Amino acid sequence: MEYKIMLVEDDASIAKLISSHIEKYGYKPTIVSDFDRILDVFIEEKPHLVLLDINLPKYDGFYWCRKIRQVSNVPIIMISARDSEMDQVMGIESGADDYITKPFYYDVVIAKIKSQLRRCYGAYVPGVSEERKIELEGLTLYPERPELHFNNNFTVLTKKEAVLAETLMRMSPRAVSRDVLMEKLWDDQVFIEENTLNVNVARLRKKFQEIGVDDALETVRGYGYRLNVTWRKY
Repeated sequence: MEYKIMLVEDDASIAKLISSHIEKYGYKPTIVSDFDRILDVFIEEKPHLVLLDINLPKYDGFYWCRKIRQVSNVPIIMISARDSEMDQVMGIESGADDYITKPFYYDVVIAKIKSQLRRCYGAYVPGVSEERKIELEGLTLYPERPELHFNNNFTVLTKKEAVLAETLMRMSPRAVSRDVLMEKLWDDQVFIEENTLNVNVARLRKKFQEIGVDDALETVRGYGYRLNVTWRKY
């Protein structure tokens, strides 16, 4: 299978170098040149993954990441010269799956691309003939949609939120260590900022609240997180 990578980078020389490196690994790059039509190009090209710069003309990468997330859960890796923790948090909260700061090693870019493609389309995606369903005390998770249901409410999750929810639901009432969660979410965790896990957990907490499950994720100090099932009393 030939994976299509959409590259959104306003520095033409950097875009060309990344594109050339991507091609060496057998991927098909598409460089966006019209920065007013990023979402249109995404819909037309239907890429398997997006490399998205933050510093773009008119609207920044955070804006376009949110726009893409309205129509797709495709993996998005943000690339930027901004290396502050807040920018990385904003990237993740906008819906990005990963974040790379410039200057970067091209091998790191390829490693992150490979990781996201494996998680979404390759070796780590379970082959199922029928839809999986995980249930816990009135909660129902459909990992392949991915959706989380409670009573008559439901919310759509990102792929990483679904992985977090499934891991915590399967382990409940036991706590899950940060190391285990990091390994589940990123097989190349040597490149992952520890705060990235905190951001993903915070996003999942909000999703639980959206469907009427408050205080679902309990922080176990010095260890990790536990899915608190006390909502079953209500």
